[in-house]
Amino acid sequence: MVIAVTESNNVYALHADTGTAIWQRTDIGTPAPQGACPGNIIPVGITGTPVVDLGSRSLFFDAVINGNPVKHFIFSLNVDTGATNAGWPVDVDATAQFNGVNFDSFWQEERGALALVNGIVYVSYSGYVGDCGPYHGWVVGVDINTPSNVMAWATDAEGGGIWGHGGVASDGTNMFVVTGNTFTSPGDLWSGGEAIVRFTAGPVFDDFWAPLNWQTLDNQDADLGGCSPTLIDVPGANPSQLVLALGKDRNAYLLDRNNLGGVHAAVATMNVSSSTLRGTSSAAYKTGEGTHFAFHNDSGELRSYIINATSPPTIALAWNVNDGGRSSPWVTTTDGTNNAIVWVAGVEDDGKLHGYNGDDGAVVFAGGGPNEIMSGTRQWNTGMVARGRIYFGADDKIYAFKVPTGTPTPTPTATPIATATPTPTATPTPPVTPTPPATPTPPATPTPTSSPSPSVSPTSTPRATPRPRPTRRPRPSPPPRP
Repeated sequence: MVIAVTESNNVYALHADTGTAIWQRTDIGTPAPQGACPGNIIPVGITGTPVVDLGSRSLFFDAVINGNPVKHFIFSLNVDTGATNAGWPVDVDATAQFNGVNFDSFWQEERGALALVNGIVYVSYSGYVGDCGPYHGWVVGVDINTPSNVMAWATDAEGGGIWGHGGVASDGTNMFVVTGNTFTSPGDLWSGGEAIVRFTAGPVFDDFWAPLNWQTLDNQDADLGGCSPTLIDVPGANPSQLVLALGKDRNAYLLDRNNLGGVHAAVATMNVSSSTLRGTSSAAYKTGEGTHFAFHNDSGELRSYIINATSPPTIALAWNVNDGGRSSPWVTTTDGTNNAIVWVAGVEDDGKLHGYNGDDGAVVFAGGGPNEIMSGTRQWNTGMVARGRIYFGADDKIYAFKVPTGTPTPTPTATPIATATPTPTATPTPPVTPTPPATPTPPATPTPTSSPSPSVSPTSTPRATPRPRPTRRPRPSPPPRP
């Protein structure tokens, strides 16, 4: 099945071949009409990509539910039936605390994909567009077998949001996030922002890296955390186990993910873009030429860079093509290395699927005809590949593209031959119940009304005495609390 979630807090399980709804939940709770600033996602419901634990047959996601106050809840549903699992949802406001700071859903937005690592589901949080209010960068971990066991980490300084929609990355043992700008004063020590942060299970803070000019990036609002971390292994390089961060300053930073080491120069740094890097994720892949990472920038360029297996590793441009839109790329191969194709969608552009040769950027698939055009595409969505199909989520519908297969031969011992240049044909699935699409033009300051919340009994959590904080840069006046 394909799982689809919406900003209207609806959840759908669709048959992967036909698009027919297997089950659906439209009773999760009323989404918030908009965010605190109000933000650029309207309404605010389920934003981050869910994660499935096949062992327990459970689906996990974060939902914003309107009320007085607005709250984030982490849900777990039976992936086969859609029923809410016992002990869930988890009230994040009531359970997440770190170093005297309590989680406050009014200021926190959840954009990143969830991660499930060794029985703990991890959810990352940022603020709303405009750096509105006293938000922090948060990572919350919930034990999936004992959901009352909740741990959390937050940036010491205000700000430091984890904005990238890839969310939490993991190598199977440790978790990684990239944080954005914090609000600091000259001479302040590093306090969580502009960094790659590594966690052990929990999350428990373990190590970090920040560039030498982290405070300059703070002052320029030049977030590292606009894109999520990408973990890359480069055999033969020293170090070989790397983590990549792409910043608004147009630089790519490579770090030894086993030894981040605090504030210092990166293992490798290179200006890799002609425009801002934010709101998209990179994709790593291997070819016969070596290990690549590819990304889309704000000016419609799709670029691929190769990481040279040297000591230390270096970065070099492999290819660059002009491709409209702002889609995050994804990659297919026939065996993990050969016939790599870098795919992107013409998000907020031509609405077409595009495929490029992973070695040299040559066009493999140019988007097809009128029947292959997608409508209502959004920058925050990324394609997914499963069993010979590509799936892409757009406003109110999921698109499925199928790689054509040849006519079977009558030979009983026939062996399927993988094709290096598939030409997908779109197979639109039946649309799900329409939900209000996001709009880039925020309406007037909201006056949220109270509405039913999920079947939990939220209790207020006493707030710790606030610590003195440095004077921040002026921000927009926040709206009144609901």
